[in-house]
Amino acid sequence: MYVAGKQAGMEGLANQLKRGISRQFSTGSLRKSFSRKFSRQSSLDPMRNSLRFSFGRQSSLDPIRRSPLHDHAQLSVPENLDSTMQLLFMASRGDVKGVEDLLDEGVDVNNIDLDGRTALHIAACEGHVEVVKLLLSRRANIDARDRWGSTVSADAKYYGNVEVYNILKARGAKALKTTRKTPMAVANPREIPEYELNPLELQVRKSDGIAKAWSCSPSISGMYQVAKWNGTKVAVKILEKERCANPEGINAFKHELTLLEKVRHPNLIQFVGAVTQNFPMMIVAEFHSKGDLACYLQKKGRFSASKALRFALDIARQGHKLPTRMQTISDHPLRFKAKVAGFGLIRLSNISPCKAKLAPGTPIDRSNVYMAPEIYKDEIFDRSVDAYSFGALLYEMLEGVQPFYPKSPEEAVKLMCLENKRPQFKIKLRSYPPDLRELIDECWLSEPVGRPTFSEIITRLDRICSNCSKQGWLKDTFTLPW
Repeated sequence: MYVAGKQAGMEGLANQLKRGISRQFSTGSLRKSFSRKFSRQSSLDPMRNSLRFSFGRQSSLDPIRRSPLHDHAQLSVPENLDSTMQLLFMASRGDVKGVEDLLDEGVDVNNIDLDGRTALHIAACEGHVEVVKLLLSRRANIDARDRWGSTVSADAKYYGNVEVYNILKARGAKALKTTRKTPMAVANPREIPEYELNPLELQVRKSDGIAKAWSCSPSISGMYQVAKWNGTKVAVKILEKERCANPEGINAFKHELTLLEKVRHPNLIQFVGAVTQNFPMMIVAEFHSKGDLACYLQKKGRFSASKALRFALDIARQGHKLPTRMQTISDHPLRFKAKVAGFGLIRLSNISPCKAKLAPGTPIDRSNVYMAPEIYKDEIFDRSVDAYSFGALLYEMLEGVQPFYPKSPEEAVKLMCLENKRPQFKIKLRSYPPDLRELIDECWLSEPVGRPTFSEIITRLDRICSNCSKQGWLKDTFTLPW
């Protein structure tokens, strides 16, 4: 009965090991043939053979502590394990001969599981001196890091395996440097947000900068860069490292991420993901090669009436759906289409569901020509400030320059917000529909109550488009042949 009970217990441990070894990543996984020799097994899906070696002591930096199984010294190697799992199991058990046989049969000494742990990691955790010596003689990477950044020497030191630690130090193992955690770092990997991207998948080149990120506050500025993410061009907003220590900057960064997660609209730049667990912290969005409105106007000049109408409708449609302030627009590379690419990061104090005010101490960008007078004067405002911004954008598209050009933006803002002046239209009246000028004049009225809502703006733009088609304004449109 005792022998039978012990055998049943060993079988239970073996079954538990098989269940626990799940999701391990094997580089160069091997398949065992009937001749008891190993041959390379290739797969187009690297996660196909993904397993995690969860037997015995885990990484010293693993935030999920697991209780090691005991009495594993007498446990035989479970069947149906791939070569990497067998190597890690032999290293965990301290089986020098078993490790040597596997290495002689062609198993890579630096194969890793899903957590990035090698056989040397396992042997260092368990304190198997002879196995460590054997692996080092077979050119095991002495400075290999697992997914949490722990090294072999750090694991040996953590578990008090002094002899192994001294061997590693004598062989030149580098001391583990503690890395500074980001303000948004989480202790448990299960709490990492779904939008988190692996920074190693982003290829950023300094020569591909787009522009300095606009912000109402200097504490939350960043740099836009063009990067490649898994072969796709993306726009990356990099938060400057020195700003990460500023609570205001981090709160604004979190606020922007919250907005990007929630909003989805065809006329908004799409959110790809973010890097919050590593430095530098980044926000990744879709990239549009035509650039923002200012760059486009500088290269191409003012818009035709038809293009301005299409862009105006694109902006108005998103303004109708999105309860945030517009900042920048970008031109879609496949067809002319405006996309809102920025979100207001100013901190607000909500007065009521429909009204707000700048939070105390919030700096105001005095050079922002799209800013409504209420914000400039630090007064209570509502969503009509977006209509004001829309009017300024539409004027810029038609004229090809910002209001009151060539005056500086600061002077232009003072004229518009403090003296209630509006720039004259310099282009000829026949170059655009008269109704469009009337709409602009109403959008940037000094009194918010007189400005139209975006529902009204969309209706009026549709009506203008219809009239322009009849009168031949939209020359680049075409009629279907039936």
